[in-house]
Amino acid sequence: MQYANILFEVADGVARLTLNRPEKLNSFTTAMHAEVRDALARVPSSGARVLVISGAGRGFCAGQDLGDRAVAPGERAADLGESIEKNYAPLVLALRALPLPVIAAVNGVAAGAGANIALACDLVIAARSANFVQAFARLGLVPDSGGTWFLPRLVGQARAFGLAMLAEKLPAERAAEWGLIWRCVDDEALAAEVDALAAQLAVAPTLGLARTKQALYGAWERDLAGQLALEGQFQRELGASQDYAEGVRAFVEKRAPRFVGR
Repeated sequence: MQYANILFEVADGVARLTLNRPEKLNSFTTAMHAEVRDALARVPSSGARVLVISGAGRGFCAGQDLGDRAVAPGERAADLGESIEKNYAPLVLALRALPLPVIAAVNGVAAGAGANIALACDLVIAARSANFVQAFARLGLVPDSGGTWFLPRLVGQARAFGLAMLAEKLPAERAAEWGLIWRCVDDEALAAEVDALAAQLAVAPTLGLARTKQALYGAWERDLAGQLALEGQFQRELGASQDYAEGVRAFVEKRAPRFVGR
């Protein structure tokens, strides 16, 4: 597929997917959804061991491009549920299912679905000037793209209600203080911080990180006994992996490990 709305490349174990509609704050259209789906489907076989998602220009993503849904007066309204089912839900689930770490590099506004797509990533690093906005209340809608699932789990019920119902901007620094994101850094340091983290994860034990991701996300659905059983299952698998053997050898030999991701 030729990409007109995103940029995608893989180098040195790092896949980079850039939402590339800067004149529209990287808001989503049906065409951009198709391109993102195609790129994400390529990641597992690309040799990448980490994925970085970012936005071109001065914003991360302003959510849905409302112009892409516009209808003339008297015409039948767009089916927003169909949009969720075909585009946003599969995108969020694909990010969660990728067998490698996913970093969101939030350089500016992350609004509406754009905020929740960032929250669907495993690690979110934001520039200090960035902000997160659950803008749905301004349109009479419910937070989608996982917003009603992510918010209470990440920041608690009271803050989730405030963010969802008041649609106020949440500055990146406060988002980090509340535990909504992993880290807030100065604007000029964002690129270097993301590059360093991506480089670190690109040589990490990828299979172990993939199982860690799977276990942490699945913990919300299990009781303690079930989670202990899952940990045992994963440790049995990982204990037979090349990376575990290498990690033990490196520890004994007092050197840095050379993980291969298997």
